[in-house]
Amino acid sequence: MKAKILLSIISVFLIAESGVAQNQETTDSLARELQEIVVTTKQPATKLVGSTLVSTIPGSNLADLGNALDVLAQLPMIKVQDNAVSVIGKSNIEIFIDGRPMRDSQELQQLLSSNMKKVELLMAPGAAYASTTGAVLKISTRRNFVQGLSFTDRGQIQRRRKWSVMDDLGLSYMVGNWEIFVNGTINRNNSLIKGCTTNALVYDGKETIVGSCQNNSFPTTTGIVKAGFNYSQRAQSFGAYYRYNPERGEFNNTGSEWLNENPAISREIDKHIRAHSHLASLYYENRFAENYLLHFDGDYRHSNEHNNVATTYPESSNQAVSSTDKRASTLWAGKLYLNLPLWSGDLTVGTQDSHTHTTLDYRMLNAAVSEYIPSSLTDARQTSAALLASWSRLFDKFSLSAGARYEYVDYDFKVDGKRDEEVSRRDHLLTPDLSLGYSFNDDSQISLSYKMATVKPPYSQLTGSLSYTGLHEIEGGNPRLRDEKMHDIRLFGMLKEFMLQADYTRSLDTYAFVKQLYPANNLQLLMHPVNVDVSALNLYLVWSRPIHRWAPNATIGMYRQWLVLDGTSYNKPLFSYYFDNAFSLPRGWMITANISGSSQGDMHTNRFGASWFTIDASVGKTLLDKALTVKLSATDIFNTANNDWTMNTYGILTTKKQSYDRRGITLSLQYQFQPKKSKYKGTTASEAEMNRL
Repeated sequence: MKAKILLSIISVFLIAESGVAQNQETTDSLARELQEIVVTTKQPATKLVGSTLVSTIPGSNLADLGNALDVLAQLPMIKVQDNAVSVIGKSNIEIFIDGRPMRDSQELQQLLSSNMKKVELLMAPGAAYASTTGAVLKISTRRNFVQGLSFTDRGQIQRRRKWSVMDDLGLSYMVGNWEIFVNGTINRNNSLIKGCTTNALVYDGKETIVGSCQNNSFPTTTGIVKAGFNYSQRAQSFGAYYRYNPERGEFNNTGSEWLNENPAISREIDKHIRAHSHLASLYYENRFAENYLLHFDGDYRHSNEHNNVATTYPESSNQAVSSTDKRASTLWAGKLYLNLPLWSGDLTVGTQDSHTHTTLDYRMLNAAVSEYIPSSLTDARQTSAALLASWSRLFDKFSLSAGARYEYVDYDFKVDGKRDEEVSRRDHLLTPDLSLGYSFNDDSQISLSYKMATVKPPYSQLTGSLSYTGLHEIEGGNPRLRDEKMHDIRLFGMLKEFMLQADYTRSLDTYAFVKQLYPANNLQLLMHPVNVDVSALNLYLVWSRPIHRWAPNATIGMYRQWLVLDGTSYNKPLFSYYFDNAFSLPRGWMITANISGSSQGDMHTNRFGASWFTIDASVGKTLLDKALTVKLSATDIFNTANNDWTMNTYGILTTKKQSYDRRGITLSLQYQFQPKKSKYKGTTASEAEMNRL
């Protein structure tokens, strides 16, 4: 009887807390309207709400796992590798923490799992997001405001083939309705990658082999300094921050090259990288008339990068090949939207606009090589203006979400000061989306969604400059890449602890990398992107069910594509599996063991090698009333990860054998004094343009 009374009290408290949180959060997705149905007195688990996976963290085995990255690594459909978060079967994901965009991966490392409240994975993002967005990850934290000074310090030391160290310190002072914060990060990272590449082709009627081997060492030192403020009173809030990000790198490639049966020639490539970027971001939010929300975001970003590259052949008579490139990018972006009730549902209307200017000044300093790799100055400007509208409503057991996005794009491309009329263009883009869901009961839901998207290539692939990578090899972009038109149909279903995702995409003019002969007075192979049409099917079956102190999560999947290029088919299916395990033990101990593997298969023009069994594991403990977290991690324990691939395009068979330095151990310590969440509520003004830059 006492247990039933206690469960009833807990249920009332959770429902009340969920209702308060819902009133405070932006109602820009169907999941926010439906989120209360996931409240349960049982062990928290992942639920399907429309086309959104909602995972509650408090009370689960993941609550004391460590930081946010540790939690995300154990959730269905989400993978974490080297602090990079990805969604299985999707690309171009956006991450939000309490409604604001995540700009630095350190934010996830600083956020304790005990302060996480809910994780929402939007598998079918609507018109409120850029059409390039494949999935949206929203993290809600507990409302834990503390007056006065708080700080967080996280240190990490890592040993793989080389040593790497990192330290991140965050200070925050809150008085009244004001919050002032300063964060600083220093990261010294060093990686070593080994590999060999062979290219087999018929040249001048003879079978020819072009090969090279490399030992790539890449020590980099990066820093981040970020300072800003937030103000919140009743229904209004605003804030801003400035971030400065310097980087220094020394890339060294020691290896050799050979042609056919000729003796290999020693080769060294040295690249000096100097880069820095500035980012200023601000937001304003006002909730009025109870159900209306007005939100504005503004971003300014400017970056510069200067690289010096020297390729030398110390044991031969081949001349050194040197080049320099300077890249500068500037972005102005703004996003304004209004949320309001309409027809018993929720309507979001707004505009998202941006102006981007990027230049690349490439100088080839070797006279002989400049005959086929000339110097060039490319200048790209893009102005984009978009109108968006999205509406969602719950009809008893049915849920409906519909939206559309209209975008006008003016793209101007110049080479050496002359406008390229074939590349420059003006486009009018309309991209609709529709999602329909049905809930049989709390344990069984199904949803079907359709989305049309226009995906713009990243600016790094639109450059017209070429790079020297060897006596017979060149790499470059393709300024004539067209925008991809993608149609995506997704079926998502849940039956108790099982989930099924079936995702079919038809992509017209997506881009894939190819290698082909380049017109020159000697043998030259060019690797660059070209437009291709691809159809693909993703199938994933997920099982997730907490069992006492054990939180297992198993996924099996298949990727199958249909691609024909120059008469060659690339359609070998790729099978994969993931088996994640988290164990919550007494006295604050946590253990994880994540196993994964994949078969050989094609993705675009690459055929990736099989990796049947890789395992990452960790053991951690919380101390000092969970303020201190100590964790020891091991990655690729048996050194079984396979990074090899082949590519057979335009009569050239490329075989890449490479070994990354993923195998290693990491010791991390994180201490938080008066931890609390940031009140910065800004969202991204133009995340798609940020990613392209």
